[in-house]
Parts: sequence; C-alpha cells; structure tokens
Amino acid sequence: MNSIIVSVLIFAFVAIGEVSGRGLNPDVLIGANESRRLTPAIEELAGKALAAHGGDKFKAMKTLVVSGNVDVTASVMNQAIPATFVTIFSGDKYRLEINNPFQPFKQVFDGERTETTVAQGFTFPPINRLGLPLLQRLGDEGFIVSELDNKKKFGFRLTAPDGYYTDFYLDKKTNRVKGYDSSYVVNNREVSTTVEINKYDEISEIIIPRKYAQRFDLGQMTVYAEFSAKEILVNSEVDDKVFQL
Repeated sequence: MNSIIVSVLIFAFVAIGEVSGRGLNPDVLIGANESRRLTPAIEELAGKALAAHGGDKFKAMKTLVVSGNVDVTASVMNQAIPATFVTIFSGDKYRLEINNPFQPFKQVFDGERTETTVAQGFTFPPINRLGLPLLQRLGDEGFIVSELDNKKKFGFRLTAPDGYYTDFYLDKKTNRVKGYDSSYVVNNREVSTTVEINKYDEISEIIIPRKYAQRFDLGQMTVYAEFSAKEILVNSEVDDKVFQL
C-alpha cells in the first residue's frame, strides 16, 4: 500500500513543477479542445494569468530549481508518509527526485531521452507539460487555450500539443492561479487531481508556489499531499550533467 501511495506522490510534482494532467488519448484530447470555444475574453484572461505570474519574465525563465518537504496521507490510512523532493527545469529538460523510506525515485529528460530509476524503465508523463510549467508555454505554437467545462469557475484550460492539459482557476482580484485540476493515466489507472495553492513567493519578479495541497482520486482510494518548498532558485546556473542519471 505504501508503494502505491508513493507512486502517486511521485506524480504530484507537477504543481510546481507538477502534475496536472493528461487525458486518455492525445489525439482525442486535441480534437476535443479544438472544438471548445476560444473567445477573446478567455484569451485575455489567460494573458492576465500569465502577467500575474511575471509575464515576459515568467515566460523567459531559463531555469527553476525547487526543493522541499511533503507529507502524504491516504483515505485508507492515518499515518503521514514524510518525503523530500527536488525538481529542476531548464527549457524542456528536467530532473525529478523523490526521497522517501519506501520508494526513492529519479527521472530525467535531457531534451531527447527520458531515463528513470524505476524497474523495467517505467516513466511518468513529462512534468514540464503540466501545471505552472505548462502556463509558461502560453502563446507558443500548438498550445491551445479554451473555456472550462464548468462555467461557474473563473479560469481557462490550456492544452499542450501532445494532449496534456491543465484547468487553471484564478483569483479574481489578483488573476494569480489559486488552484488547478485535471485527470491523467498512471499504469492504466485514471487519476483525477486537484491542487490548491496556499502561498506564493516572488523571486526576481516571478511568482512561484511555496506551499500547496494536492488531492488524488483513484476511485477506491484518495491520496492527500501537503507540499512545502524550502528553497526556490530562479535562473541559477544548471549543469547539463544534472539531466543524466
């Protein structure tokens, strides 16, 4: 049971630089999103969200390094599982590390090839296609902005060319992302996830989440994760060797 929970935990990191979602079939998703309504108001709203997180400086951010702690619980158990994490982004390259008592994990992408420490070479979907890293690609070719299915929510959907998407929900006063959710597939299991951001830091005029909570619904089990970043580095020097195991 602990290994299942930690496997879901690994996928959580799209919030900072974690998940938030992929549909069951990229071709179906892209077709569905192209049929969604793209109005000037939605496009403007997405632009305001980008501006609220640093605008051109956010889009031009070359590297992002985030490390900290996370506590994980599940609906089938009361004991929290402590872990630490590190995420490193440089353009399309990334490195993800999860250290915990049960299933330490590393995954890297060097721009062409993905490597992982998981047995049989199993890899998780690209974390640079989910959450706020996806917002950084707003305006790039092939990244589609569309309306939310839930018209009562204030926000928009952004979908990458390969079908990964995030539904962003905004604070009406600041236009910052206050939460987001989506669904994706892990080991042929569909997972729905919801993120609530509790605290941001402003670093070099770029707004990055410092604390956030994430819930994963797996049908028969719900997993909860409380994240707290201890160090956030923006545009620091990152050696390419970091993106090799």
